[in-house]
Amino acid sequence: MPWPRHTADARRACPQIGLRAAPGCQRLNAVEFAVTVAASGGLFLGLGLSSPAFFRKAVSMNDLKIFSGLANPALTQDICRYLNLPIGKLSIGRFPDGEISCKIDEDVRGRDIFIVQPTCPPVNEHLMELLVMIDSFKRASSYRITAVIPYFGYARQDRKDAGRVPITAKLAANLITRAGADRVLTMDLHAAQIQGFFDVPVDHLYAAPVLNNHLQSIDLPQDDLVVVSADVGGIKRAVGHGERLNAPLAIIDKRRLSADTTTSANIIGASVEGKVALMFDDMISTAGSICSAAEVLHQHGARQIFAAATHGLLVGPAVERLAAAPFEGIILTDSIPLSTTQKLPNVTVLSVASLLGQAIKRIHRNESVSMMFQ
Repeated sequence: MPWPRHTADARRACPQIGLRAAPGCQRLNAVEFAVTVAASGGLFLGLGLSSPAFFRKAVSMNDLKIFSGLANPALTQDICRYLNLPIGKLSIGRFPDGEISCKIDEDVRGRDIFIVQPTCPPVNEHLMELLVMIDSFKRASSYRITAVIPYFGYARQDRKDAGRVPITAKLAANLITRAGADRVLTMDLHAAQIQGFFDVPVDHLYAAPVLNNHLQSIDLPQDDLVVVSADVGGIKRAVGHGERLNAPLAIIDKRRLSADTTTSANIIGASVEGKVALMFDDMISTAGSICSAAEVLHQHGARQIFAAATHGLLVGPAVERLAAAPFEGIILTDSIPLSTTQKLPNVTVLSVASLLGQAIKRIHRNESVSMMFQ
């Protein structure tokens, strides 16, 4: 086959090398054709080097498919609604002995697949579901598989803090990668270094803009705001929120008694007396830390106390603790679905569907995801 010298030759060459030409293709010389073929991975013939976004413009949203596991189908529906796409057809069930069965009910060959599945409680069930789904799409000849994991479970054990213990964050990352995921999209990891545990690209989103926009919308008195870090480990997160909300910083000096029980003592930094205290965290699990911090703020004269977190696990005694704590409001996202008993009167759930949907669109079009936060 002669190497194409212009657009007409390139179009005739497409069927011979497994390409399909994009509509409106402009003039291509031999160099442009070679670069286009390399950039497309053998799928598209784009617009030429005269347009830097030639490959992005050639990509059709028709090649994008979004599927949901059983962990949070409502979030997947909202993402698809934001992108104006139908949710993918997938059947997940159980064999009589409890094993997970999965069947893709539509053609996905050569498609760009996004599987939405937070590994929230029951974490083992949802993680295994994700692995089975990834394997199903891999064997169905999908072009690319992106695991969309709004909440990444097993993130707490990200290092060996004692002898003879596992690093389960790395183990979970290995399982997802070996199952066949080509990319991971996640949000507010418990530790940012977990991104390096994956041997595939990871896009790490932050729910901070969603939380900050909501707090700004409820007309809190700007001069009375104080952003509070419930512990030393959350200082960086608190500083980021404080800068965006133009609020001073206070830090709770927390002393840990055991893995699930804490006691908080002093406040370092800005005074909270007569102020509106805002606490931020990546997750609320048993709520021991954030509730003990709220008690300290209340004892030091805080007028109102708000807690905001991306992931509302609310396991164990969390609901009872939050109900008894002096919170004016508790703000969570829908990265994890809440049951009816977990939805306290002062709990507000914000949607991250548009955030995830925008990231999915950018990944599909090979555009920058980091630009979303600039």
